Amino acid sequence: MSEKQSPIENRPPSMAHLFLDRVEATPDAEAYRYPVPAPGGGPDDWRGYTWAEAADRVFAIAAGLMDLGIRPEERVAIASATRVDWILSDLGIMCAGGATTTVYPQTNAEETAYILKDSGSRVLIAENAAQLVKVREQRAALPELAHVVVIDPEGAATAEGEPEGWVLSLAELAERGREYLEKHPDSVRETVQGLRREQLATLIYTSGTTGRPKGVRLRQDCWSYMGHAIAAIDLLEPEDVSYLWLPLAHVFGKVLISGQIKVGHVCAVDGRVEKIVENLPTVRPTTMAAVPRIFEKVYNGAANAAKEGGAAKYRIFLWAAEVAKEYGRVTQENFRRTGNRSAPLGLRARHAVADRLVYSKLRARFGGRMRAAVSGSAALAPEIGYFFSGAGIHILEGYGLTESSAANFVNPGAAYRTGTVGKALPGLEVRIADDGEILLRGPGVMEGYHGLPEKTAEVLEPDGWFHTGDIGELSEDGYLRITDRKKDLFKTSGGKYIAPTEVEGRFKAVCPYVSNILVIGADRNFCTALIALDPVALAAWAAETPGLAGRPYAEIVADDRTVAMIDGYVRQLNEGLQKWQTIKKFRLLPRDLDVEHGELTPSLKLKRPVVENEYRELIEEMYEGARA
Repeated sequence: MSEKQSPIENRPPSMAHLFLDRVEATPDAEAYRYPVPAPGGGPDDWRGYTWAEAADRVFAIAAGLMDLGIRPEERVAIASATRVDWILSDLGIMCAGGATTTVYPQTNAEETAYILKDSGSRVLIAENAAQLVKVREQRAALPELAHVVVIDPEGAATAEGEPEGWVLSLAELAERGREYLEKHPDSVRETVQGLRREQLATLIYTSGTTGRPKGVRLRQDCWSYMGHAIAAIDLLEPEDVSYLWLPLAHVFGKVLISGQIKVGHVCAVDGRVEKIVENLPTVRPTTMAAVPRIFEKVYNGAANAAKEGGAAKYRIFLWAAEVAKEYGRVTQENFRRTGNRSAPLGLRARHAVADRLVYSKLRARFGGRMRAAVSGSAALAPEIGYFFSGAGIHILEGYGLTESSAANFVNPGAAYRTGTVGKALPGLEVRIADDGEILLRGPGVMEGYHGLPEKTAEVLEPDGWFHTGDIGELSEDGYLRITDRKKDLFKTSGGKYIAPTEVEGRFKAVCPYVSNILVIGADRNFCTALIALDPVALAAWAAETPGLAGRPYAEIVADDRTVAMIDGYVRQLNEGLQKWQTIKKFRLLPRDLDVEHGELTPSLKLKRPVVENEYRELIEEMYEGARA
């Protein structure tokens, strides 16, 4: 066994153990930063907790939950946007021996009630009055829900007819906890010491693309393993400052906290997506995790900003973008062959000029200290990856699923390879089935789906192998490349297999105006596409087009000039595809796709069946008279 693997084998039973170990090791070091909005709308005031201060709050929350009657493995739900209180509440639940049920704050009242009822959650920690209203509407269907704890209690007073104490604030819960600790000073530590690896720690309901979400049961050991595995690959350093905005209701966000606690670096937490651009120069992170859509937006934003600066500036950007992509490819290939990230003299000279003109400004947008950014949850278009690689912002693609605690593969630091999701974490076994499906086995794999043994048996073999549903290829030296989702791969009526995400990713790399694209062609004799454009980028383009400036999105996309503009990018895409992959027809959607309409999951994955059903008439129109 290698030195990297030995810490995996010696890990403690739970994430609560990891947290107490971290507090004991570095009590006075900074743990978390969080924004406090300034009165009058000025810049936020960022404050922080040391590990010891965080532990004080966590212990108070844990003891408060114990005072409410929460016992080991009983579920406490959190319905909140990403904020430091989410992390402290989650740690409090685990230190009380409970299990966290995660609920996306965008979830409607009916589905929130379904998750709370299916999980058997006894307490809900709600962000604000808006989240409280959802359970008030459904209270008759939630007899097991004994209490609602509100983080921001404004407007969340007990309503008429509610039992006294059914609603209380997080501050009141913590005060109850402090009083409980005065009587039982060792209660939290004793509870943590009694935790076992196999106990339930988290129930994460998969957002899914069809039907009701399934509750994924993740044990205490899953998070302890993840923390140690991330630390073992030296991806993070104690001196790092990470910026966390991803949904903590999603497994990707949760696993980042596991690694942060084990490594001990500072984490700046703010889930307000609209604040990312403003926060980056303030936080100046050295690491950040994001979904591909964020990097696509940054790339498209830079391209459109250059375009607005005039023809000369736009030509410089396009030239610099091509130099970055070439530099990224060449240096990565040379590193793979020789271990030296070198480039020919001429390319180095062009790169130096482009760096002064373009790349340095782009890095400044990220705060100027970004050492590496991890991308996950969906595929990143290779062209986007090579661009950022050449620009000096190293995007390390990773791979994982809710059912396997998210972090299964990640690109290893300087040895990263764009277009792959890197190597397996220590302690994880992987094999490729005969049909190309990726199978995983290891400590991070779920116990199963909550209350659904038949669904569990469909994906989890008795010997522990988990069927991911993804198709992939492993290189000889262990790098994994995801080629498609098993269920998304389709065959045309001509018998050709199409990987739609590959085509969609290529289009996002060539078109700076696209937000989402859905390639269609199953059992058809050619491929078509539904395309949604980015409202901000589209408005900037329309501002320079006579008669379109200031018009609504739906009117702009209906204009023939917009269709012609996008048609040019579709033709550019088709030039690089096999004949059977090419997009013969497309339609622009009257609005962008979003979570609120159910077309995207909260982690921004496309819900193909939902979009296809919603725009069925547009699809049939493209195939009218052409069905095989």
